[in-house]
Amino acid sequence: MDTIRASQSADRRRVLLAGPEEWRERLRPAFAADEEFAVRTVSTVEEAVSSATDRRAAVDCVVSAGRLDGATGLDLLDALGSHSTDLPVVLAPADGSESLASDAIAAGVTDYVPADADGETVRRRCREAIERGADRRRRRERADQFESFFATPGQFGAVLDADGTVVRLNRGALDALGRDEETLLGKRFWGLPWTDDSSRDLQRAVHRARSGEYAEFEAGLPGSSRDGEGVGGASGERAGGNDGARFEFTIRPVADESGDVDRLVVAGREVAERVRLEEELRESEELHRVTLNNMTDTVLVTDDDGEFTYVCPNVHFIFGYSAEEIHDLGTIDELLGEDLFDPDRLDAEGVLTNIECTATDEEGREHTLLVNVRQVSIQGGTTLYSCRDITKRKQRERALTQLHRTSRGLLYAETKSEIADRVVSDAASILPAAAAALYRFDRDENVLYPTAVSEKFADLVGTLPELRLDRDSPVTRAFVEDETRTCDREGRTGRGNRLDTAGRTDRIDRTDSATRTDRAPRSPFSTLGDYVAVPLGDHGVFVAAAADETFDEVAEEVAELLAATTEAAFDRVERDGELRERDRRLQRQNERLSQLNRVNEFIREIDQALVGAESREQIEAAVCERLTADDRFRFAWIGGTTALDRTLRPRTWAGAEQGYLDGVPFEFDGDPETVEPSVRTAERREATLVSNVAEHLRTGRWGKEAVSRDFQSVLSIPLVYDDVLFGTLTVYADHPDAFDEMVRSVLRELGDTVASAINAVQRKEALQSDTVVELEYRVADPSALLARLASETGATIAVEGDVTGDDGTTLVFATVAGAPLDGVVAAADESVGVADAESIRETDEGGLVGLRLRGEFVTAALADHGALLRHFEATPEGISLTVDVPDSVTTRSIDEVVSNTYDAAEPVAQRERTRALDTRGRTGRLVDDLTERQLEVAQMAYHAGFFDSKRDVTGREVAEMLDISHTAFYDHVRRIERKLFSSLFENRPRPSEVE
Repeated sequence: MDTIRASQSADRRRVLLAGPEEWRERLRPAFAADEEFAVRTVSTVEEAVSSATDRRAAVDCVVSAGRLDGATGLDLLDALGSHSTDLPVVLAPADGSESLASDAIAAGVTDYVPADADGETVRRRCREAIERGADRRRRRERADQFESFFATPGQFGAVLDADGTVVRLNRGALDALGRDEETLLGKRFWGLPWTDDSSRDLQRAVHRARSGEYAEFEAGLPGSSRDGEGVGGASGERAGGNDGARFEFTIRPVADESGDVDRLVVAGREVAERVRLEEELRESEELHRVTLNNMTDTVLVTDDDGEFTYVCPNVHFIFGYSAEEIHDLGTIDELLGEDLFDPDRLDAEGVLTNIECTATDEEGREHTLLVNVRQVSIQGGTTLYSCRDITKRKQRERALTQLHRTSRGLLYAETKSEIADRVVSDAASILPAAAAALYRFDRDENVLYPTAVSEKFADLVGTLPELRLDRDSPVTRAFVEDETRTCDREGRTGRGNRLDTAGRTDRIDRTDSATRTDRAPRSPFSTLGDYVAVPLGDHGVFVAAAADETFDEVAEEVAELLAATTEAAFDRVERDGELRERDRRLQRQNERLSQLNRVNEFIREIDQALVGAESREQIEAAVCERLTADDRFRFAWIGGTTALDRTLRPRTWAGAEQGYLDGVPFEFDGDPETVEPSVRTAERREATLVSNVAEHLRTGRWGKEAVSRDFQSVLSIPLVYDDVLFGTLTVYADHPDAFDEMVRSVLRELGDTVASAINAVQRKEALQSDTVVELEYRVADPSALLARLASETGATIAVEGDVTGDDGTTLVFATVAGAPLDGVVAAADESVGVADAESIRETDEGGLVGLRLRGEFVTAALADHGALLRHFEATPEGISLTVDVPDSVTTRSIDEVVSNTYDAAEPVAQRERTRALDTRGRTGRLVDDLTERQLEVAQMAYHAGFFDSKRDVTGREVAEMLDISHTAFYDHVRRIERKLFSSLFENRPRPSEVE
């Protein structure tokens, strides 16, 4: 598009040339010669329509070529018509003809001129087209206005000839007159059916209007209509009354083109309608006055020079000035600043919205405003300003922006202290002119202690104290009651804002009302002005104080948002800490499981070695070798105790011994803290752990010797079975803290297993040994059961045998001499340790009794260690017993068994002898083959004399002693005899006879 630029002038005629370039160059000089015209050029129909309909660049006339790019000038005329434009169009074809001119005029072009006409002709024809177009628009506007007026419902309208003859009536007039149009047209206006004597006034009014004046008058009309309603909605009953209705009329003259009055227009409105409209207008004015006085937006109107023509009464809401003070400012620039908007843009668009600016109120406070500007024409005012105060909204936006930055920063905080410091430091930018502090809750002490304090807060309060949960201050009440607390400058406290789950803020229980405030006690924060305390869940309290100003709702809302963000950050850190701790715990568990798997692996290897070991030496060697097979332990050895239990003697070892066993004494010197750990273990019979040997360099020689061989930690465990100490197992590692709880537990269990294995192999060797050591003991223990019975009855009680029952009791057969048998039985029944006592066989010297003891007899403990009770006799003076100990069993272990069973047991003799052949051969297998019940039956029958040649007791009597039927007794006897003969004549009992 090409535009001829010229200086702007209000009276220039704006012409749009639409045609090809050659055609435009032909016509351009015609307009360039006259400054009256401003020309723009286009080449297509679309461009012409766009330019003609552009409000920002108005066009007065369109000059079109006969042919445009793919179209004609008549196509352009149709396109403009379809866009409802009323521009004059001059067709100037390059090769015109009479037929084209005729068609163009018929199509509605304003004028037709050949393109080769002289410039003056072209300009003149354009001027005439523009004037005709303007005249046509004026006439059409007047006609539209008249039609709009004539069609107004409820209004009397009539058109008269100059002489007063009625030529047209609207519906309102017909309803007011109560007649049909046919009966009224052609009559003189004053001859219509008026209800009062106003004919003369009407004639004078028509005469004045015909002379060119406006005339006004009042007259009465019937007011009835054919549909039952009068003008303005009056009912037919009222209009049809004798008085009718009063109307006020105006007559306006309408001149023709020559200036002569040829028509008169009459407009009338019922007087009551006018009153109603005036009342509505007053009510509307009152409504607008109240609205303008109470709304927070401010409306201002200025003239073209910016001077105020109207100031809204509520202007003080934003600016603090009265309306008179605003007028005294002079112009809008003094209030809102210069260059608020582009005047040309306002002229083009008519309204500008959402212009943001800043203004200062009467007290010097700055406000952020959102201004809408509109072109108006109201009582001399041309520009209307609508101002809205968005200061709080901008505060929220700035606070939320900074809060967003703070929230992002808190995502990377790893500790609660770091969070507290970040929140307090950022609070000054999130809450302008605010001082902040953060209290955290100590769950151990149940106090709130200050974690982070801004410099401004410290300047206002000083050193912050710890706070007990006694509700003596808004801070503690906020934490205990879990709700925001506020305190104003007068010390009154109350509930503040409370955020719901959607993030909205509801204002509740403010301190405005006297019924909702309470005088806060003296607190460390009494020097503060307005402040708010916001709980952080179980973490603590956030305190924000207004250093110079009061805390408004926006500040409290932002403080709660910041507190909510802080609480979320604290929760995240706690969760992260819990997750890290759980990960560490799982890692430790995995490490312990891996370690346990490795420990279990070599424990399994040790167990396999123990199963295959046939001697104590093999057991001990296997244990030490397996413990030091990998890099876990550096050295391990097993020591055995001497008879006096004062010295350890190394039995076997494995690993990097490096002369340690020769360089360290293993004797107990009286101080358990200075002896080697294995000696302490043997003395106390409990595990001894030294996590760091370097800590014992000054407490004993062994520490120096161990460190010099890179023994950094030690664990020694006792090898105990049935309270008998077989020795100690001591293990050394080359780093401190090598023996955690799991390893200690596993090695303690290993010690029990090794002790049990040693005892088992000794028992096995005892069965195969022919050489025994006979140990004789004297026991001066008056609390022993049989010793107590002997002391009470004066009898001598000798044990003949015993059988351990499945119920944990032991049936002991004992001979009694020197006292009545019944007395011994009666005394035994009175004893707590005896479950049952009965006389089996009575003799002249005493007899035989059966004592069922609650628990095991000493024979069971001796048998567990491979020894055999050979003789047991209790007298009033004490107990004497003799024990056969195989040479594979240490006499010391038997000493411990006897000492553990009886207090004050003293060995008095030790003899070595060879026991009889087959002592534990076939006879032992027979005993093993018998069931506990069969063994009890056999011993009862034997000791009762059932098998004697001169039998004094029958099978029925023995059965009664055993509390079984005599058939059951004989059945047991036959089975016992069968197994006895099988053991004598065969190597093992028959399978069919084994039970």
